[in-house]
Amino acid sequence: MTTLASGNASPIGMAKPQGRYRWAICAILFFVITINYIDRQILGVLKPVIEQDLGWSEVDYGNIVTAFQASYGLGLLFVGRWLDKVGTRKGVAIAIAVWSIAACFHAAARSVLSFMVARIVLGVAESAAYPGAVKSVAEWFPKRERALGVGILNAGANVGVLMTPIIAIGIAGFYGWEMAFLVTGAIGFVVLWAWLRFFRTPATHEKVTAEERAWITQDGEDAAGRPLGWKDALKQRQAWYFICGKFFTDPVWYLFLFWLPDFLAKTQGMELFPKGESGILATIGPALIGVYLLADVGAVAGGWLSSHFISRGWSINRARKTTLFIAALLAVPLVTVANAPSPLVAVLLIGMGTAAHQAFSSNIFAMISDLYPRRAVATIAGMGGAAGAVGGMLIAQATGWTLELTGSYVPIVIYAGMAYVIAFVIIQLLVPRMEPARMPED
Repeated sequence: MTTLASGNASPIGMAKPQGRYRWAICAILFFVITINYIDRQILGVLKPVIEQDLGWSEVDYGNIVTAFQASYGLGLLFVGRWLDKVGTRKGVAIAIAVWSIAACFHAAARSVLSFMVARIVLGVAESAAYPGAVKSVAEWFPKRERALGVGILNAGANVGVLMTPIIAIGIAGFYGWEMAFLVTGAIGFVVLWAWLRFFRTPATHEKVTAEERAWITQDGEDAAGRPLGWKDALKQRQAWYFICGKFFTDPVWYLFLFWLPDFLAKTQGMELFPKGESGILATIGPALIGVYLLADVGAVAGGWLSSHFISRGWSINRARKTTLFIAALLAVPLVTVANAPSPLVAVLLIGMGTAAHQAFSSNIFAMISDLYPRRAVATIAGMGGAAGAVGGMLIAQATGWTLELTGSYVPIVIYAGMAYVIAFVIIQLLVPRMEPARMPED
């Protein structure tokens, strides 16, 4: 049977199995990412209420946010290797438990310092979510389906962003902001139960048929060997494709995640609540829903497209790169969004940009397992995630200073529109043929 390891061929003629338990695992991963985003976003949603109750200044809130971003980035440097050593089932379970406890602890926090401690613990624990999820996809899916699997779990981030205001504002309005943290933290323990109840490796899971197991392992088993270390990884161009890809593109996601309401207010005059006869398109809430629904479409469609190309007989290299190139082109119109002629056009441009981001992200995540054995996937994912977190901090500073000095978003959105083209060119230069990386024992 022809393998996919070289990235230049794909197995053909192998019928899909009747067993579909791998998609149930993908659904669990979707919910892991969803609750992960709810727990990290709820503080921002409830900021006005907590700020008034506890007397925070803007500097206080900035320090609390920075505590999370810094701990999240640092956690990503270490959590990948840890997951590769302890395994996904145990590692992700510990992470969910810790971040759920940290989420609940926010309800008891009263000082800026106590909130910073809660955010630091939350950030370190949540850093395991994406490396663990991507590693799980590598364990449960053949290469031809991995981009779609990553796309589906990636959609959980957008669903989390959409659900957070609904859950947080609804609960806080009736029972206070403290209860909102307790409820969302408790939901994490429900997800933890589902993870421990249903997640195993395919080789040991009683729900996986022999036929489905053969489908999952069609690319062959990984050779035994020691975990990949940072020193070894940093010498490899295969690792740098992901580090650079995340460094240049994650800042665009963070930009819209944290600055989108302000952007819509300043460039389109949109408000939180409708006034007069301006209509629903003049309000920020529906606009956010529209943007992140389009991002969901991009996450799934981007994963489906490269998987579809592979099923049609394309090489992995051609399928992944073609999808990345299409996504990069779809993001380019973002350069014009600061001068969009109407709120509807602005929402459509940003929605197309976030959809492009998620499509791009789904495929560069899937490429890790194209280039590395399963035992190294979480390590590379963590290193790239840390680079993306650094990029997120830089875009926050750049945006703040640009607005302070010029009052304009134009320079920032020009970067947002071109970031994916830049990343694509770098990825093509680093891995033109997607040759598998050499592991330490090779």
